[in-house]
Amino acid sequence: MADTYILGIESSCDETAAAVVRSGEKLISNVVASQIATHQPYGGVVPELASREHLRAIVPVVRQALADAGHTYQSVDAIAVTQGPGLAGSLLVGISYAKALAFALDKPLIAVNHLEGHIHAVLLEERQKGNRDLNFPVLALVVSGGHTHLYLAEQKEETWGYENIGRTRDDAAGEAFDKVAKLLGLGYPGGPMIDRLSSYGDPAEVKFSLSQIKHPDRNERGKKIQDDRPRFDFSYSGIKTAVLRYVETHAMKDAIDARRRALAEIAKPKLEDYLANCDKQTLDLVASFQSSMVEDLIAKTLTAAHSYDVATLFVTGGVAANQELRQRFEEAAAQEGMPVYFPSRPLSTDNAAMIAAAAYPKFLVNDFAALDFSAEAGMALK
Repeated sequence: MADTYILGIESSCDETAAAVVRSGEKLISNVVASQIATHQPYGGVVPELASREHLRAIVPVVRQALADAGHTYQSVDAIAVTQGPGLAGSLLVGISYAKALAFALDKPLIAVNHLEGHIHAVLLEERQKGNRDLNFPVLALVVSGGHTHLYLAEQKEETWGYENIGRTRDDAAGEAFDKVAKLLGLGYPGGPMIDRLSSYGDPAEVKFSLSQIKHPDRNERGKKIQDDRPRFDFSYSGIKTAVLRYVETHAMKDAIDARRRALAEIAKPKLEDYLANCDKQTLDLVASFQSSMVEDLIAKTLTAAHSYDVATLFVTGGVAANQELRQRFEEAAAQEGMPVYFPSRPLSTDNAAMIAAAAYPKFLVNDFAALDFSAEAGMALK
């Protein structure tokens, strides 16, 4: 079959991204415009500001992706865009632009689930390495600022099918990282800084216990239960509250306020600036928090893998860039004799290459979107 070039567009949260991918397996270009500087003063993503930034960035980002790939609007074979889940206003910016391009160019339009995109980021990475011999079934942990999900993934001829066997009941893992970082005066986004600071603290100093969920989700009441297959749900609001209680009982507020003021006076603080403003107690707390989070993610994923007789593990999403998570996952999976695959760090966070890659199987079976489809902020992956 002739090579297929798909232009992907991603705008689900706070990154405007565009990419060109060849036949779902070769990254040709990948451009991401981050909004971190816009949202940093607020300690989190402000949806209205995110939408406005997408409006400013969408056209130049797409143009740059095409230029980097040596393509034009006319030379790509299809246009793919994130339909959901995500922030409704942000999604609509990407969808509206993708629809306009598809209509004006008379190109096929492909709607992609953001979560499926994260899973296909791993496949894209492995295919670029020449690895096509993945054993099924695959268990994918999608872990990011807005999602913590476990999916059984199965290839069905050209297309893919997914079954959710676990999800967060409250805060996602990345959300917990960001909230704890904000609480400790470490800025936004907090996950990367917690990861970097953790190696300077004692992960055994503070004991945290993660929620062990044994009851059905009350939000699922009234829905038909298909079978008694086990679920492996996550909950991270408790550990966030435990960090808050530790801060209160150990009188850390003054030190946190001082750190927040000191870092605010530095235009672009570096690791040494953070270390200069963090005492041993803070570093130990950060290391203990991250260690507990990583341990819970690995333990639940491996338990699920055994329960469903899984052959291969994928770990993807923004939190998959965490160094400790990668290292400990590889060690634990190796002990179990189970291969585990990660996307590269640039493909772990939100990007459009994963959207274009996930669109390729849909292109092969002519699974195109009508021009009247809309954003689905709470879109499920099936």
